[in-house]
Amino acid sequence: MSEVKLQVGGRQYTVSVADGQEDNLRGLASTVDAKIAGMGNNVSNNEAKNLLFAAILLADELDEAKKKAAQAPTHPPDPGIDTDGLADRLERLAVALENAAARLEG
Repeated sequence: MSEVKLQVGGRQYTVSVADGQEDNLRGLASTVDAKIAGMGNNVSNNEAKNLLFAAILLADELDEAKKKAAQAPTHPPDPGIDTDGLADRLERLAVALENAAARLEG
């Protein structure tokens, strides 16, 4: 474990983190700090309230991203390839290769 100093909402915090996760934690703290900074005049004198509000805003963004991901198509859009025609050609090619192999063997 290592300790990382973070600056969030104008305050410094020291947090323990697993080795190798320091940069990830700094990035996440930077996201929270940016969210608090983006609250503008809505920032109160209550540090806990500010952190709670930033967490709620981030949770809302995460929820919206999950909803969009759930609504996204599960397969890529059709690129305009005639898959049925391609399947027929591949099948004919397979038959031709089998015939060629049979001639070479016999």
